[in-house]
Amino acid sequence: MEGDFPLLIMSQMLKSAMWIAAPVLAASLLVGLFVSIFQVVTQIQEMTLTFVPKLIAAVFVLILLGNWMLSQWRSFAVDMITSAGQM
Repeated sequence: MEGDFPLLIMSQMLKSAMWIAAPVLAASLLVGLFVSIFQVVTQIQEMTLTFVPKLIAAVFVLILLGNWMLSQWRSFAVDMITSAGQM
C-alpha cells in the first residue's frame, strides 16, 4: 500500500459527502435566508417560522433528489469495496 492511498480515499470520501449533502444544505440555507428576510420585514419573531419551512424544503429536496443521492452513495461504496484489494 502506498503512502498516499489513504489520502486519496479520504479525499474521495469528503468529495462524495460534499456532493451528497450539498442539495439539502443549499435548500435549507436559501429557505432560511428568505424566512429571515421575511421576519425582518414583518417583525414576526416566531421560532417555528424558521424551523418548519426548512424542514419542508429538506424533505422536498430529499424526495426530489433522493434517488440521485443514493446512487452517488452506492457508486462510492462500490468503488471502495473494489479498491479494498489494493489495501
